[in-house]
Amino acid sequence: MNKANRFRVALSGTFQTDNSEPVYPMFDLSPLANAPDIESAYVNGVGGRMTAESLEDFDALILLLEKFDADSIPLNGRLTLVTRFGVGYDTVDVEACTAAGIGVSITPDGVRRPVAASILTFILALSGKLMVKDALVRSGPETFAQRSDHMGIGLVGRTLGSIGLGNIGAEVFRLCAPLNMRFIAHDPYLDTPSATALNVELTDLDTVFRESDFLSVNVPLSAETLHLVNKARLKLMKPSAYLINTSRGAVVDQDALVEALKTGIIAGAGLDVFDPEPPNADDPLLTLDNVILTPHALCWTDQCFAGIGAQDLEHVLSIKRGTPPSVLVDPNVVDNPEFKIKLERYKNNFT
Repeated sequence: MNKANRFRVALSGTFQTDNSEPVYPMFDLSPLANAPDIESAYVNGVGGRMTAESLEDFDALILLLEKFDADSIPLNGRLTLVTRFGVGYDTVDVEACTAAGIGVSITPDGVRRPVAASILTFILALSGKLMVKDALVRSGPETFAQRSDHMGIGLVGRTLGSIGLGNIGAEVFRLCAPLNMRFIAHDPYLDTPSATALNVELTDLDTVFRESDFLSVNVPLSAETLHLVNKARLKLMKPSAYLINTSRGAVVDQDALVEALKTGIIAGAGLDVFDPEPPNADDPLLTLDNVILTPHALCWTDQCFAGIGAQDLEHVLSIKRGTPPSVLVDPNVVDNPEFKIKLERYKNNFT
């Protein structure tokens, strides 16, 4: 069977080490390897970007770290799906893909619980002053006695706020339900009944900043959300409040956050994402003791990556069957005539 008669899947070259070993062995690729009519190959980007020439003979791309922009789209029209290994799609030109009849999918099922658990981890660590107390023990018997100077705060009756009440934001509230906290959120795209089912009060954005004791950022990065957390909004927060960001670094104005942390505008923060990423060696965030920093990996577990990979393969196999994936960033692509033609061809060839 030649390349034209096989369903061909490209995987980002960054899924492999320099020695051609899998970076994430829990990403089970056996469904591709065991299918007689599917062929897969690793494809390297150039300068951190996928190239159109390297993808001409492929039907689907599982994208890890590389960028995929308008210039990455092959001219022959064969590529039908770009599915991200994760939920962030700020590295993909979704508009250009839709125009070219290429679906862009993400994997919310794989990250929902792991990311929510990482947010809960930050809440518990910040409220209990975990890092400070760890340092007290490591510094010797003299500092051990200072433990009463670093009293934590209880969570019962405190207010947990979320900017965004989608896939991850909703799961955070589900996980935190036993903590007996008050729940508030801002999400202009969600209706009140959906929030009420989670025991969450929907409110305006400024109120979420003013009233939250712990404020979690759960929105994708876009032109609309760039620096959504800015100097003016940080000043609305309580001096005892904590900010948690596990979404994308640029949703927060990092310079404004550093100022807020240094001057006591807020009590502290838990950050898994940065702008830029990784942070520069001289970034003032690295010198602050009221912020917990993790390298955009707090949710990374074997189960998380296995789940992400499994949903990516579901999307790929769905395209091969001639049906759209269950999670498309831009659902309008299903109305694109080129996308419809390609799905029909797959349906005729592989089912």
